[in-house]
Amino acid sequence: MDPLLKLVHENAALKPAQLAAMLNLSEAEVSARIAGYEAAQIILGYRAILNEEKLHLDLVRAVIEVKITPEREGGFNRLAERISRYDEVNSCYLMSGGYDLLVVIEGANLREVATFVSEKLATIHGVISTATHFMLKPYKEQGVLMSREQNGERLSVAP
Repeated sequence: MDPLLKLVHENAALKPAQLAAMLNLSEAEVSARIAGYEAAQIILGYRAILNEEKLHLDLVRAVIEVKITPEREGGFNRLAERISRYDEVNSCYLMSGGYDLLVVIEGANLREVATFVSEKLATIHGVISTATHFMLKPYKEQGVLMSREQNGERLSVAP
């Protein structure tokens, strides 16, 4: 992977001047390459990882295992893309194993999530079954620990 992309992926808050210094490039070259990656849809967006507990947000998140019937000419793609368009859906992945799609959703409360599953997702033609799992507490999000140990204690290694 391009070292510029790796740095932006690890910390999108870095400014072009900082990236340029880290990569021994000009700021203009870094800015141009980032603009090129955005135009080519290699970089699709930037996002901050928030500690929602400290913000006192009480969102309900769930992962849903979805079994679907593949379509004759579209396979799983058409249904997966349809499901992905719902505002409640944060992520949607084609999976191997016992189910076809893994859908990550978010709602303001349990009822909102349940309504999405029962009235929107489960009623789509081609959806065979769903299994919903509620996320209780995040410990790590996109490679970032949600709380930092104050004493820097490391896990012990047993022989």
